[in-house]
Amino acid sequence: MLNGKTALVTGSTSGIGLGIALELAKQGANIILNGFGDHAGPKAEVEALGVKVGYSGADMSKPAEIATMIDYANAEFGGVDILVNNAGIQYVAPIEEFPIEKWDSIIAINLSAAFHATRLVIPGMRAKNWGRVISIASAHGLVGSAQKVAYVAAKHGIVGMTKVVALETATTGITVNAICPGWVLTPLVQKQIDDRSAKEGIPVAQATKELLQEKEPSLQFTTPEQLGGLAVFFCSPAADNVRGVAWANDGGWTAQ
Repeated sequence: MLNGKTALVTGSTSGIGLGIALELAKQGANIILNGFGDHAGPKAEVEALGVKVGYSGADMSKPAEIATMIDYANAEFGGVDILVNNAGIQYVAPIEEFPIEKWDSIIAINLSAAFHATRLVIPGMRAKNWGRVISIASAHGLVGSAQKVAYVAAKHGIVGMTKVVALETATTGITVNAICPGWVLTPLVQKQIDDRSAKEGIPVAQATKELLQEKEPSLQFTTPEQLGGLAVFFCSPAADNVRGVAWANDGGWTAQ
């Protein structure tokens, strides 16, 4: 379905981003991975699906590095047809104790990075009259949770930006949408579970169950594969007129 298209997925060396990259690759899309740490393993995993795979180690908190990554995509892949804004970090604390540098870094990576990547790929998409911008927001793009002021602010910003860019591209072949997952068992969430287990002196299994019970009626984690499947749908002709949505994939979290 996506043969000849190129997808850039930020924050894609593990977790949600890698899951989405793999599902897009299964549809024939060439993939540009981005992220810190080991990238050889994830790159080989995607390459095994028979598509061209590139990698950029761009620091998503630095606009100049984002621009270099897009230049690389243009030079080596002929541009970005599908942009998945996924890179994200988290920090938990009450607002009066929230470190200023943590606020700045979360806003930079979770929100501003998506702005910079999007603004840089839209001209190429306009030239082709086809493109997909898919931003991974969160249930926290729709509702709030205590002690997550920067993350919730950033994810609400992603939803707002999605609506604006969708309106600006509404008469084109470019669609712009957001996916709002609930709990996904990524390294980021596993750390929250482990921290809860240690803080409360309870087994990890109990901490996991309590985490889900608080927010997610289904008592199930959403999987990276499911989020990848939704991204594939957004890239399909069936979604040609799906524009500016914040699509909850959250086990009923935001239905409450």
